Amino acid sequence: MCGAELQPLPEGVQRVAQLLQSKRHADLPIMLVDAARTAQQAADALGIALGQIAKSIIFRRKSDDASVLVVTSGDRRVDEKKVEGLVGKIGRADADFVKAKTGFSIGGVAPLAHAQPGVVLIDQDLFRFAEIWAAAGHPHAVFKLVPQDLLALCANADAPHPTVADVAA
Repeated sequence: MCGAELQPLPEGVQRVAQLLQSKRHADLPIMLVDAARTAQQAADALGIALGQIAKSIIFRRKSDDASVLVVTSGDRRVDEKKVEGLVGKIGRADADFVKAKTGFSIGGVAPLAHAQPGVVLIDQDLFRFAEIWAAAGHPHAVFKLVPQDLLALCANADAPHPTVADVAA
């Protein structure tokens, strides 16, 4: 054996791959050699601009404990006041909340295939790129897409039409 035996994909990556296949998305997840827990690490590993990384940030809506997914460019920060203007009061989500609501650990949260549906906001700044990359359910996994694909891929029972808005600071 040469040490390059095939390893099964982690469960979260399998969920993402299944959803991508079911929606006939052309690009399946790839596993990176090094972890890409941050947008900068992912951009460096892929050799792309930081803004081309679609960060998935999870907040907790205070009124009903729903998850609020904000997908934004890696070179932007989320403006929590703008998010609150769209969805109501929010708070920070701890690692346990993120895992329970999405099924993913922080550092590998995909913008799709969440364990429980929630509110979805997509930052309009992502649409300045022809190609973006997002986490695929594991700190080593990513997948390629175009920003317009986020609308269909991130749709869920609570957000059949994700909202595209200015949510960056």
